[in-house]
Amino acid sequence: MTNCLRFALTPGEPAGIGPDLCLLLATQRQAHALICIASSALLKARAVELGLTISLIETAPGNWPQQPAPAGSLYVWDTPLGQPVTTGKLDKANAAYVLQTLTRAGQGCLDGDFAGLITAPVHKGIINDAGIAFSGHTEFLADLTHTEQVVMMLATHGLRVALVTTHLPLKEVADAITEERLQRVTRILHADLRDKFGIAAPRILVCGLNPHAGEGGHLGREEIDIIEPALQRLRGEGIDLIGPLPADTLFTPKHLEHCDAVLAMYHDQGLPVLKYKGFGAAVNVTLGLPIVRTSVDHGTALDLAGSGRIDCGSLQVALETAYEMAQGSRKLQATSHK
Repeated sequence: MTNCLRFALTPGEPAGIGPDLCLLLATQRQAHALICIASSALLKARAVELGLTISLIETAPGNWPQQPAPAGSLYVWDTPLGQPVTTGKLDKANAAYVLQTLTRAGQGCLDGDFAGLITAPVHKGIINDAGIAFSGHTEFLADLTHTEQVVMMLATHGLRVALVTTHLPLKEVADAITEERLQRVTRILHADLRDKFGIAAPRILVCGLNPHAGEGGHLGREEIDIIEPALQRLRGEGIDLIGPLPADTLFTPKHLEHCDAVLAMYHDQGLPVLKYKGFGAAVNVTLGLPIVRTSVDHGTALDLAGSGRIDCGSLQVALETAYEMAQGSRKLQATSHK
């Protein structure tokens, strides 16, 4: 299969549902070769719990597959656990294992072994309990790839929402909205929509910060003093921006059908709409990295691990999005080399 690419798949917290998701995906043939970077012993034990018959095909650097695994099988780059896993029970002895899977995957992308990385959820708390400073996948991969600025974007079918600020208390959001930050985030969003999604001329809708986008300054001046000047400078660079628009009316068909992404000022301005539209079928995308990285939009669900009562819809969308981004990047490279 000449168009087959390789992607790294990390199962995240070993006691959670990540290993279950990887095994469930393996019941069907995928469009590209997925390399699950995980403990083979963990996957075998979890398959027994789930009543699944999955053939694990060992692979490693120097022996990469050239085609997707058959349905009912999974490529595995065996990565040893610190301790055997009890399903549903966290163990800080396996924190280093989780980070080793991410390091192998991220470095493999940098080295060109993988076209992208798809991550299942980790448990930040247990990694910190092990004495390892860890604030999340995004920050870890930014450090690994020496990336100064990344942007969080969630996507589902028909809607992409990127964030100017992410996990901040609401009282700190207004002070964090600066012209510099807004310009930096918008440039990254525009560049990745073009370079990784293959959108030649992205159109971005921008939310205002205040109700009614400030209502001409009567409900706040951030739109007048900060947001609009930043957008004007960016328009001068050729970026197609509409806004700032009131967030309560921006998320309507007449606006969304003519845009490629929405830029929201803060977490709970844009993501509730997206999660309502795509609950269970949304994906978290890290923009700004030199590699393709997508992730599920849910947590480790320790109580569901090993139960079989899970839906791998979000992981499937994460896979499809990673495929789309990798192929968009390749098309751009091919065009630039002509």
